[in-house]
Amino acid sequence: MEFREYWHIAIRRGWIVLLVAVVAAVAALGVSFLMPKTYKATIQLSVNPARADWGLSQATKDLLRNYVLNIKSHRMTQEAIDRAQLDMSTYDFLANLDVSEDSSNLSITIQAESHDPEEARLMAQTLADVFVEEREQWNAEQDKRDRIYVTKVDDIRDVPLASPKPKLNMLAGAIFGAIIGGIIVFFLEWLNADLLQSVADVEKAVGVSVLGAIPAGSETGSAKRKWGLPGWVDSALAFTFLVGVIIGTALGAIIVGLL
Repeated sequence: MEFREYWHIAIRRGWIVLLVAVVAAVAALGVSFLMPKTYKATIQLSVNPARADWGLSQATKDLLRNYVLNIKSHRMTQEAIDRAQLDMSTYDFLANLDVSEDSSNLSITIQAESHDPEEARLMAQTLADVFVEEREQWNAEQDKRDRIYVTKVDDIRDVPLASPKPKLNMLAGAIFGAIIGGIIVFFLEWLNADLLQSVADVEKAVGVSVLGAIPAGSETGSAKRKWGLPGWVDSALAFTFLVGVIIGTALGAIIVGLL
């Protein structure tokens, strides 16, 4: 296929790609505004051995996973709920909690999500305070040289919006909409690949020049209106437009759900 043929396809079918991309972007933006906002609070804990000893440092790294396990327990989350006076169960708390450890820098990251930014902040901040205080009590019973200190790197200062992200969703919807639109165009061209739709197609297929053509008969108004459409509206074009709108809308909603 020559470049000119690709160009003709782009002119003839390009509106489909544009339609699906625009509808998907608008749908993603609309769903983003309809979704409830979720905020994420993040706080980091620094875990430091009392002395620069290889054995104690290795023990500290091994303890990080145990610290994460303890932080994500019902016992500790219940204490945080009681202290912050949060109206939730430990199951709700844990469902919106993420705790991870990084042995490369001996740190623990606590993240809490909520539709209320202040509630998210209280969840993460209070849980960190409870754990730090528990480790301080444990250290008080240990020899100073064997202690492992856990401190907050910094208190929570802001609670950013975690989701939805309208601009990102709209951009992703437009990109994936254009891709799906291109697939639709490819499918339509594949269906019409064996059809001779123009004089040039006939000449290319039979290898001789076309001297004349019988004009196509005009369709009756009743045939044009078989879907209840005005006579000037092509039913195939209307169907393609409707399919593009449906696919674009569904794609935009799916993208928001995935992101």
